[in-house]
Amino acid sequence: MSELPENALAGTASKSTKPSSRKPGKSASKSARSRAREFALQALYQVLVGKNEAADIDVFTRDLSGFHKADSAHYDALLYGCSEQAADLDKLILPLLDRSMAEISPIEHAAMWIGTYELKHCLEVPWRVSLNECIELAKEFGGTDGHKYVNAVLEGLAPQLRPHEVQADRQAGRARA
Repeated sequence: MSELPENALAGTASKSTKPSSRKPGKSASKSARSRAREFALQALYQVLVGKNEAADIDVFTRDLSGFHKADSAHYDALLYGCSEQAADLDKLILPLLDRSMAEISPIEHAAMWIGTYELKHCLEVPWRVSLNECIELAKEFGGTDGHKYVNAVLEGLAPQLRPHEVQADRQAGRARA
C-alpha cells in the first residue's frame, strides 16, 4: 500500500482559488463524528485512487495524528460499509449524475459515498446533519465547486432514502414560515 501522508488530501484542494475556511482552533471544536468522517474520507480516497484494501488503509489511518479524537466506531462503519457496499452506493448515486462516475473527483465521490451510506444505514444521524457534514468535507478537501455537486446529489437521494424524515422537516419548515 502506498502510504498517504497526513496532509495528503490538502493537495486535492489546490483547484480552489479561495483560502482555506478553517480558522485557527476550529478543529479543536470538531465533534468526534466529524473527525471520523474526515478520516473515512482520507481512507476512502485511498480505496478509490490507490485501489488499496480497506483493512490495509485502516491500519495506516489509525496511526495518523488526531485519530484518537475520532469516533472510531463511526469511522469503521463508514470505511468498511462504503468500501463493501461501493457498487450499491454507486447505483444509488449514478442516476443523479450528469456525467460518468469516472469524471467525478475521488474526493466528491468519497463524500457522496459517506452521505449515501449515512442516509441509508445511520438513521441516528439526522439527514440534514449528514448532508451538511459531507458538503463541508467537499468544501474543505475538494475542488472549487465540488461541494455544490455533493449537495445536489445528496439532496436528490435524501427523499428516496429518508422520505418520512425529509417530509416532516419540510412540513415543519413551511409551518414556521
